[in-house]
Amino acid sequence: MPDPIKWEDGFLYLLDQRRIPFEVEYLKCTNYQDVAEAIEKMIVRGAPAIGIAAAYGIVLASHGGLPMVKEAVSRLSKTRPTAVNLFWALEKMERAATDFHDATAKDPGLILKDHLLEVAVGIHEEERRIEKLIALHGQSIVPPNCQVLTHCNAGALATGGIGTALGVIRMAQKIGKAIKVYCDETRPLLQGARLSSWELWMDGLDVTVICDDMAAFLMKKGKVDLVIVGADRIASNGDTANKIGTYNLAVLCKYHGIPFYVAAPRSTIDCSIKDGEAIPIEERDPDEVRTVRGVKIFLEDIPAWNPAFDVTPGDLISGIITEAGILKAPYRESIETAMRIDVNFEDAHWADSYLKQGGSEDGGI
Repeated sequence: MPDPIKWEDGFLYLLDQRRIPFEVEYLKCTNYQDVAEAIEKMIVRGAPAIGIAAAYGIVLASHGGLPMVKEAVSRLSKTRPTAVNLFWALEKMERAATDFHDATAKDPGLILKDHLLEVAVGIHEEERRIEKLIALHGQSIVPPNCQVLTHCNAGALATGGIGTALGVIRMAQKIGKAIKVYCDETRPLLQGARLSSWELWMDGLDVTVICDDMAAFLMKKGKVDLVIVGADRIASNGDTANKIGTYNLAVLCKYHGIPFYVAAPRSTIDCSIKDGEAIPIEERDPDEVRTVRGVKIFLEDIPAWNPAFDVTPGDLISGIITEAGILKAPYRESIETAMRIDVNFEDAHWADSYLKQGGSEDGGI
């Protein structure tokens, strides 16, 4: 798999996810405006990946000192309003820049860019370790033989690591579980068909793409044992915003008695909001609905509605898989507890060797 986010020779390179799977091409970002436009155009996408890219965007603004850093934070914060990881990363970078500015009064020889690059790389590396822990914790809900349905793309392309939802699936396969994956195509931008299926196919998994409106019939035929999706923002009561169409799946799972899990780092949890009604939902250009790969499929005179996300109520979610463990209802209590846990990242190194070696002899953890 090509790395979706690379820092090389002082510049940021972002894999253009609009061109996958037929072309692998990188965009070179030389300033924070390039990064902002890449996020808005979904050259880079997925809540964790957006946060990581934005952190590197602040590094690119550091040559202008603290004033330009603040200018970059303001610009980047307007790119994608739903993904809370973006704001988490920007806040961390701005705080690092402010603290550094205060420190230079004592040591003028310090270089802001070097300091901010270290912080951004730290955010990137921490995300990689977090995803390995999510994959580990997720194994407790994946049976030895499992047919999994996923929506959109919560894999390496969306996160910078092994993925959240797809990370759980990847590790399940690595340790010897028999996994069959169905990917919703995920209209209108087809992230499931273009990205998730490609990632899983590259890893040698048994994967099949279905249209979004086929999920109910697939469940009725007994072809789905488990649904795992990612998240862009989780409220303090467990209500979860994710790619449009996720709510549909949760309702279908409730009817068919199928477990529905969300996999996400704790940085996706927004404890400042009490429920999903307070989550801002981005509405994108109607032309994304009106066209498929640049070809118009209905008249411009006909309106189109294009919310990028929907919100799944917490009471439809079987559990939220995080680096601190699997959170269960009542979510206010479990989320509050999880946010206080000091996670042992040494387990991520163990998970890494586990992924490379394929698990224990009996295929279990």
